[in-house]
Amino acid sequence: MMKNNKALLNKVQVIQAWGQQYTQLRGRHPGLWPVAPRITLFAVLLFGVIAAGAWLCWIDQWEILDHERAQESELRTLFRHKVGQAQNLEALRQKKAAVSDRVEALGRQLPGKSEMDAMLSEINQAGTGRGLQFELFKPEQLRLRPYYAELPIAIKLVGNYHALAGFVSDIANLPRVVTIDHLVINQQKEGVQSFEAIVHTYRYLDKEEASEQAKRLLASQKKTK
Repeated sequence: MMKNNKALLNKVQVIQAWGQQYTQLRGRHPGLWPVAPRITLFAVLLFGVIAAGAWLCWIDQWEILDHERAQESELRTLFRHKVGQAQNLEALRQKKAAVSDRVEALGRQLPGKSEMDAMLSEINQAGTGRGLQFELFKPEQLRLRPYYAELPIAIKLVGNYHALAGFVSDIANLPRVVTIDHLVINQQKEGVQSFEAIVHTYRYLDKEEASEQAKRLLASQKKTK
């Protein structure tokens, strides 16, 4: 018990001696201060220098480091994506070839400029062959698209329901691409209906038309910028 009290007393005396070094410093040069105040002053100055350096010099470097870390993460993600693409390269090539074949097959279904009259005749024949009467067959303004031209045709047919259904089926089975929309069927009298619709026919652009359309698209894109 006495040993514990003596040890505690020694600790108290050391603390008191350490604290007494901070008294009576006013007016004295720091070089003449006792050890404890000089160590404290040095620690404060060191902390201040580090803080000032961090604020004035290192903060920009930290921002650069954060930016580089974010860029590294993006590059790693991009690298993994590219590796995945490289692993699937052969499958992508096969898919591209299949798409190219499909586009080529669809392209063969589009008539040329010189074949449009024949296709219009086929549409007309599809109606008359079913015993339908054309009351209207009016080609509208040709619409140029980036890679093809579209010709809408307003039609009105009169006949019985089964003949009209057969006409639509014949149009769907044409070797060329033909679509029908804005369909309206009205009952005129018993067993006779009128059939109004817009038939859309398509053809590919010849070289001159394709070149002219490309120029128009380029000029339009420049205007929008």
